[in-house]
Amino acid sequence: MNSAAIQTRVKAIESKREFLVKLLERPDLGLLTIDVNQAIEEMDELIAEFKQTFPEN
Repeated sequence: MNSAAIQTRVKAIESKREFLVKLLERPDLGLLTIDVNQAIEEMDELIAEFKQTFPEN
């Protein structure tokens, strides 16, 4: 897999982060809030590592 393909996939993941943030606002989420928070944290780590590995010029 080349860096362009990785960039495309990370951008797709990054675009889905906002959906998870909006999902947290739902009052009927219950215990799933923990899982959604974990997913957001892991996405943030992935994005940070990606930006460190492939800095934009």
